[in-house]
Amino acid sequence: MKVKWLGHASFLITSDKGLKIITDPYKPGAFGLEYKQIGESADIVTVSHEHDDHNNAGAVPGKPQIIKGAGKHQAKGMEIRGIASCHDDCGGKERGNNVIFAFKIDDMNLCHLGDLGRPLTDKEVSEIGKVDVLMIPVGGAFTIDAAGADKVIAQLKPRIVFPMHYQTARCPNFPVANADPFLKGKKNVKKFDGSSTEMKAGQMPKDTQIYVLKPEL
Repeated sequence: MKVKWLGHASFLITSDKGLKIITDPYKPGAFGLEYKQIGESADIVTVSHEHDDHNNAGAVPGKPQIIKGAGKHQAKGMEIRGIASCHDDCGGKERGNNVIFAFKIDDMNLCHLGDLGRPLTDKEVSEIGKVDVLMIPVGGAFTIDAAGADKVIAQLKPRIVFPMHYQTARCPNFPVANADPFLKGKKNVKKFDGSSTEMKAGQMPKDTQIYVLKPEL
């Protein structure tokens, strides 16, 4: 499986058989995002909620099947589970609801947390289940911050963590923190020179590792 960070909360996940999933495609310019338009095609697109920096599914090439909402979804021969959660820490009253997506590719369990706004409940942890690869927001303001991300990682105990939804050099005006508060003091961090990496089920790290990619766009 290959994972490429397109930018913000958007990843391109490609299975060994070539199935392509794009998570939370953003609209360029939304909320100060300066990433370029996504040009990658996909078979499946997941949308965690309807804010412009996450729901630009119609602009993704390839006529993908679009997955939204909580519950079990069937797409291109695989099951994708949507877990209802909140975009804030007050029951969704401030920023609405958020959907976490969990699915299995190449014998690895993936979880994309979308714009999670608070630590997980026991029910949500149970519904998510085992996580090998976690995509987690860390920038705060609109989502959990560095401390909140640490709590969620402790709850899910993933093998690999991809931080997302933080300020980068390409989006200096996006009003959240950069990755430094989340990475500070951590020794289990691997920084990549590019936007992608490959993983295999039999070669996962024993303990949680944080993989920091550079945004593709």
